[in-house]
Amino acid sequence: MLWSPVGRGSARFLVLLGLTCLAPLPRPAGAAGDGDEAVNIRVYQQVHHSVVNITNVVVDYDLFFTPYASESTGSGVVLDTNGRILTNHHVVDQAAKLEVTLDDGSKWPAALIGSDPSTDLAVIRIRAPADRLRPIQLGSSAGLQVGQKVLAIGNPFGLEQTLTTGIISSIRRYLKINDIEMERVIQTDAAINPGNSGGPLLDSTGRMIGVTTAIFTPSGGNVGIGFAVPVDTVKWVADSLIARGYVAYAWLGLEMQTLIPEYAAALKLPVTEGVLVGRIAQRGPADRAGLRGGAVPVIAGNTRLLIGGDVIVGADGQPVASSDDLNRFLRTKRPGESVVLTIVRDGARREIPVTLGERPRR
Repeated sequence: MLWSPVGRGSARFLVLLGLTCLAPLPRPAGAAGDGDEAVNIRVYQQVHHSVVNITNVVVDYDLFFTPYASESTGSGVVLDTNGRILTNHHVVDQAAKLEVTLDDGSKWPAALIGSDPSTDLAVIRIRAPADRLRPIQLGSSAGLQVGQKVLAIGNPFGLEQTLTTGIISSIRRYLKINDIEMERVIQTDAAINPGNSGGPLLDSTGRMIGVTTAIFTPSGGNVGIGFAVPVDTVKWVADSLIARGYVAYAWLGLEMQTLIPEYAAALKLPVTEGVLVGRIAQRGPADRAGLRGGAVPVIAGNTRLLIGGDVIVGADGQPVASSDDLNRFLRTKRPGESVVLTIVRDGARREIPVTLGERPRR
């Protein structure tokens, strides 16, 4: 099984299936259909003008270090009439040249405004006239329900303006795919394939509720398990990328390791779970707040630990049982905000206020 980003795809082959059946009588031209069919038609007609095709030209090298250009495709959505377009980070990553094809067939060179590998989102810009740009309508991902109808528009395998439909299969509390870490991720069975990445996941009103980003697959193709970045995450990430070219994440300035009961028993700690504080960045937020880092290296099983430092067991009154818990908490905060960490030091609990800094960029 593998996780696969679904951005870079191109049409390599088509298989035509010969079917023995009687063709249904054609629907009269302009007929809108009924019920669910009418929703599909209406949403597609409403939104497909806002979906674009993105071509990424990357310079690679062969075995003799001779450069050559390779091309891949993905999808994107128009954010505004200033030419800003939202897509996935992996769609535009390492691009030597970017080109956007609008719904009307016109092609425009694009420049990167900013990207965020952590959420797999990016914003690029084209210099097209405002009257050629149809911004997408943004919805909300806060009240989504499992079973809710969703629609996806994109360019799978380079086949432009393709509509697929399905439901929300799950709202994942947390999902980590390679370097991508996201909260409240939307899982859907709507068919998503290579080339769909960066395209919109829509509700039945035609508003974007997510951006398709990855699939879980044993074969490289769609098996009905796709994922989308929720639009509430998309909004603040896109705003940050437009404002500064990157996303500013909150930072404690310390190394952390999850404390498990076996380690706690061996170290004779009064708690059985939490986060061991390892090395602390000099003059970083944790250092300025007075947290103590570990200084004594030990080997526990196959793990190297630094012991002797504080153990973080809570943050703003919420229990912290692991480094994943603490990282998820930090993703809800912004640089400059103050938090109160509950720590265990010398067998006693203490409350330590910390003003968060900005995580260094990679």
